[in-house]
Amino acid sequence: MSEDASLWALFAASFLAATLLPGGSEAVLFGVLALHPEQTWPALGIATLGNTLGGMSSYLIGRFIPQKKDVPGLQAVQKYGSPALLLSWVPFIGDPLCVAAGWLRLNPWLAALFMGFGKFARYVAIASIA
Repeated sequence: MSEDASLWALFAASFLAATLLPGGSEAVLFGVLALHPEQTWPALGIATLGNTLGGMSSYLIGRFIPQKKDVPGLQAVQKYGSPALLLSWVPFIGDPLCVAAGWLRLNPWLAALFMGFGKFARYVAIASIA
């Protein structure tokens, strides 16, 4: 697979993995780095961008949930605010945190910033073992 195609596939996998759809982008990142080790930094950036945008799509879904209804992850986000989104990469709890942040109408820029930092740190850890 060419470098460009690999990076586009990584972006798509990262985006979808951060939505409410099942999937993981770690294996795709690992594969891209195995095939194209010289693309480490672009791959980290693209994976982080895709995963953060996917998380923000869950945030946006939360904005549309009626305020009368509680959402999973609400207590953690109420307690810690946007910094709780550093854990948005964690399986099973990350998506609800993003939805809860949207439901609470946290600042979207801060939400994206904390999501991005958490997701980037996770990808750096994966790249370090690739």
